[in-house]
Amino acid sequence: MASATPTMDRSGGVTIAAASTKKIVVFLIIYVLISATAGIVSSCVTALGEEIGWRGLLVPELARRFSFTATALISGAVWAIWHSPAILFAHYNNAGAPMGVGLACFTVMVIGTSFAFAWLRLQSGSLWPAVLLHASHNLFIRTIFTPLTGATRFTPYVIGEFGLGLALVALPVGYLFWRKRGALPAGLGAH
Repeated sequence: MASATPTMDRSGGVTIAAASTKKIVVFLIIYVLISATAGIVSSCVTALGEEIGWRGLLVPELARRFSFTATALISGAVWAIWHSPAILFAHYNNAGAPMGVGLACFTVMVIGTSFAFAWLRLQSGSLWPAVLLHASHNLFIRTIFTPLTGATRFTPYVIGEFGLGLALVALPVGYLFWRKRGALPAGLGAH
């Protein structure tokens, strides 16, 4: 069996033996599985608090009065505004990135994803798909992806809820759900 001790290669880099690499991979798989299964329960509890307001009450009421596009944009803007005091005054941001970058990226991310949240709520007639999406988002971003991301001077600008990466992904996700707006039940933001 190969040694788990790191060794120096000719170029000065560190090489970890194959057995050690396998142990790291197994550990990561177990970590992700445990985090995803055990963590989803507590994450649902915290997400439920927001989702009762956003998708349980706000989205259906907006959808009765406005188009799907307006419903998603308004609910996303309210969601972003609700979080902005924490970003501005409570250091709810990526350390190392300017507060304005975090606020802008978070706002784009929540408005973009609000199209998916609103569509899931209206299509299902239940707030639970939105609760599961919100809980999964929080769990995977905060507990799995961010901790497993290597730190560079650009990392705070790219990762997590306050980075450019998720903001840029949220835009096409929002567009995909916007395109599906015609499949919504009549009278609920389908106009």
